[in-house]
Amino acid sequence: MNAHDTERISGLLLEAGYVQALEGSDPDLVVFNTCAVRENADNKLYGNLSFLAPRKKSDPNFQIAVGGCMAQKDQDSIIKRAPYVDVVFGTHNIGSLPTLLERARIEEESQVEIKESLEHFPSTLPARRHSAFSAWVSVSVGCNNTCTFCIVPSLRGVEKDRPAQDILSEVRALVDQGVIEITLLGQNVNAYGVEFGDKFAFGKLLRECGKVDGLERVRFMSPHPRDFTDDVIEAMAQTPNVMPHLHMPLQSGSDRILQSMRRSYRSDKYLGIIEKVRTAIPNSTITTDIIVGFPGESDEDFQATMDIARQAKFLAAYTFQYSKRPGTPAATMDGQISDSVMKERYDALHKLQQEISHEVNSQVVGTEQEILVADYEGRHDGEQSRMTGRTKDFRLAHFMVDPANAPRPGDAVVSKITKASPNFILAEELHISIRKTKGGDATQARTQEVGSKGIMVGMPTLAQLKARS
Repeated sequence: MNAHDTERISGLLLEAGYVQALEGSDPDLVVFNTCAVRENADNKLYGNLSFLAPRKKSDPNFQIAVGGCMAQKDQDSIIKRAPYVDVVFGTHNIGSLPTLLERARIEEESQVEIKESLEHFPSTLPARRHSAFSAWVSVSVGCNNTCTFCIVPSLRGVEKDRPAQDILSEVRALVDQGVIEITLLGQNVNAYGVEFGDKFAFGKLLRECGKVDGLERVRFMSPHPRDFTDDVIEAMAQTPNVMPHLHMPLQSGSDRILQSMRRSYRSDKYLGIIEKVRTAIPNSTITTDIIVGFPGESDEDFQATMDIARQAKFLAAYTFQYSKRPGTPAATMDGQISDSVMKERYDALHKLQQEISHEVNSQVVGTEQEILVADYEGRHDGEQSRMTGRTKDFRLAHFMVDPANAPRPGDAVVSKITKASPNFILAEELHISIRKTKGGDATQARTQEVGSKGIMVGMPTLAQLKARS
């Protein structure tokens, strides 16, 4: 969701007359779009702001803006801690950023504007997408759940759903621009329709996306097990361009901890959903989110999470040590877990999941997989004449290429998988075929537009800025 908002911020600034800075140049404006889910996000923000302070002191025309969930939470306290910040804006008024920047410039003082309700649905704002061929599309914002560890509902507000026709119009417009992969977004994406009383709305939306000519891949994130219905599974299985991958947060394998988290499902329901998905879509993969060290988590509770991980056989589990967030019920619960115990459990779960991920990835060794070529490189791609992409079931894949006949980002290749690791699969022989796509055409057109230097889009890259401080 934050990445999607960042693209909207970029689009707003372009429309207001700003020009995106190329890598290696000194920007006149840096915008931080922040997260508040974990405490280390706070630390990173203020640490990075401090690196920009010397630049601001030497160049008063240089501007700094802070937006997103942390801005919504901290509001004017950001200015108290970093008085050289020009603008603070929240999650509900992204569209105000250009006006606030201009006001700060004219009045020569910091501007703080936080709204308590949504002014514009993010997807109605202009965007500059990071990728030419893959796009985020919001179906809803906000969340009606009350998970005791989560600060997001208080910062994003209650769920607001977009009309289906608006969503589909955006999808068609994106496809006309060369997009071949979309990801439908929502804090609780499969609750889509709750605002207008249709519990089958999300399944219907997936099927409608399947009718869009030229749209090759449809993904969605993140669903909630409570709202996961059989009709969504049927839509996934019966709609060819909906990919055979499900990311569904587990959070804990302990029913007692799930209850304390106020997650309105239990482990048996979660496993039941996975079983139904794998029955309907035999080659599907499952990824998840897990929190270790939630207040009150006993050794037995943690063991239950380990047991669920073994049963579920996740392709990947994004595992987090519990982070206390002020203002959430969990922050004041009894039984806070020590950092040492939390780390021990995190390491044990990570080790187990690495073994499971290796096993799951090994299942496709010897098979031919279609890989959508990514617009980013793996660490060793350049030195080993290979490229990177994602399979339909969301495996990260590295594959060998002929540099004289390399595919473009956004094209599709078929490669034979020869090796597996916990984090990726590898094709060590040249690809079997290349299929040029409209996504590849769009990437090529953008490359011709911006030249060989990349544009600093999305989450800010601060290495250059720090080097110049």
